[in-house]
Amino acid sequence: MALRHIGAASILSAYWSNFLGIAPDWYKRTILAFLILNPILFNTIGPFASGWILVLQFIFTLAMALKCYPLQPGGLLTIEAVLIGMTHPDTIRAEVFSNFPVILLLMFMVAGIYFMKELLLFMFTKIILGVRSKVLIALLFSSVSAFLSAFLDALTVTAVIISVALGFYAVYHKVASGFRVDHQDSHDHTQDQNIQELHREELDQFRAFLRTLLMHGAVGTALGGVCTTVGEPQNLLIAGKLGWEFAEFFVRMAPITMPVLAVGLITCMVLESVKRFGYGAELPAPVREILQEFDALQTRNRTPAERARLTVQAFAAVVLIVALGFHWAEVGIIGLAVIVIQTALNGVIEEHQLGHAFEEALPFTALLVVFFGIVAVIHDLHLFKPIIDYVLTLDLDVQPSMFYLANGVLSAISDNVFVATVYINEVREVFDAQEISRAHFERLAIAINTGTNIPSVATPNGQAAFLFLLTSSIAPLVRLSYTRMVVMAFPYTVTMGVTGFLCVHYLL
Repeated sequence: MALRHIGAASILSAYWSNFLGIAPDWYKRTILAFLILNPILFNTIGPFASGWILVLQFIFTLAMALKCYPLQPGGLLTIEAVLIGMTHPDTIRAEVFSNFPVILLLMFMVAGIYFMKELLLFMFTKIILGVRSKVLIALLFSSVSAFLSAFLDALTVTAVIISVALGFYAVYHKVASGFRVDHQDSHDHTQDQNIQELHREELDQFRAFLRTLLMHGAVGTALGGVCTTVGEPQNLLIAGKLGWEFAEFFVRMAPITMPVLAVGLITCMVLESVKRFGYGAELPAPVREILQEFDALQTRNRTPAERARLTVQAFAAVVLIVALGFHWAEVGIIGLAVIVIQTALNGVIEEHQLGHAFEEALPFTALLVVFFGIVAVIHDLHLFKPIIDYVLTLDLDVQPSMFYLANGVLSAISDNVFVATVYINEVREVFDAQEISRAHFERLAIAINTGTNIPSVATPNGQAAFLFLLTSSIAPLVRLSYTRMVVMAFPYTVTMGVTGFLCVHYLL
């Protein structure tokens, strides 16, 4: 009996170990408690209250994204919601199909930009090494990131910035460990035990320098991402509900996004000048010399085929910008065309070569479908109707700014795509019921878009690009923790958030 008991305990331990993998035990117990309680609550306190509890549970999984990617726990909660009758698969299917352009955007646009990485790496490298002034470097990093995110995708631009920082860090770490810059053997740049004493202080300063550029770049993706339909997934969703194409969306958002962009770039320069909140670190002269030597080596060794690839990527970037501006096709289809052009002209013809391009976007695409499942629960149980009804009883001039505040707070603690999806669907229903005018619907849509995009820079939870940066391999190398990221984002949150609120309140 004892042996049998030990065997059963061992099997249960194995199942528990596999459940949500390396997530902390307290987190696993919390998710398990959610799954056990939800059917009980649904049949005791009723659908409306238990539905709200489910939404709060889902927001908890988003807020704890660093403990466990939200797809798995959030997906389990959504599956359970269907099984106990909170929503129906047909409602989820309708939500997914109505937002299919957003799924196409994530699948094909992000992958299309993947094949432009060489060009983007080339651009950011020249900025870092070609400019001496740290204030100007920071300004260029932020503004270029903003421009690229407006036409490409914030997540992919962040991935490129990470690649630049990681490449430079690895090069200097190798030299600081006693090797030559052209040393070809593998080198572990995650370990510091071989760092020569002479270089330790320089390495710490270099880490601080890279941290500031990563944060300026990440904020830049938010500044540009709010402006256009392709900058953030929810932008395309909102544009679809309003019937706005690329150019019209940009013009409609401009009264809020352009002042916020200006204030964000000014904040960038001020932070580097006053050297507060972790900013102001300079690139040490010895490090610059090493990186310039490395860049010169790369330039000398660049083959005609590599130069041709850069030209093709630049051509594809022009096609992309023009196609988006004139709305030649659906955004996702344009992304697919960019993939075809670049892969065909640059000789990427094997299936496994194409597969890598989709790795970054598909996990978030799957999570987005789970979002739509929770949105289906909200829709079927009318969870947000009392909130929307209350806000709509307020004075018309106050409503947009209230939406901005509500969306901003929720986006900072959960995820801006989820929050925007919920609110724009609810407001669209109110408009379809002819309870608000078209003009007011447009004002509320602008407030929802800017509210979910601008204040959400406060924490890594709010923006996928920020979370991607925090969970990337470069973050521990440059000592970029969650707390430090929040502190470094704080001045941006205040200046950009307040500017956005004032513009929504007075200019809409």
